Amino acid sequence: MSKKSKKEKKPTLTPNAFMDHDKENYYIQVELPGVKKQDVELSVSDQSFCVRAPREDIQYLGCYVLAHLADTNTAKAKFENGLLSMQIPLKKNQKEKKVTIE
Repeated sequence: MSKKSKKEKKPTLTPNAFMDHDKENYYIQVELPGVKKQDVELSVSDQSFCVRAPREDIQYLGCYVLAHLADTNTAKAKFENGLLSMQIPLKKNQKEKKVTIE
């Protein structure tokens, strides 16, 4: 067997993500087994977050929609033992508006 060349694409997997929220924060965990902290790329917008992380044999890639607007200015993340944990505050003063259906 020959080694894979660096130009060959790795299979891409969507990592398992677990999300919960209360009135103030989102609490999110993403499983990234076998990945090093320095290889994890995380981006957060007010309506979604995306995670990209290469591993020797595969690449993890996942983008997830948030049900409520998030405050990205104070989002926190940590990575330990293959688990990315995030706490993302919800934007304050979000009000639901009822719409009359015609």
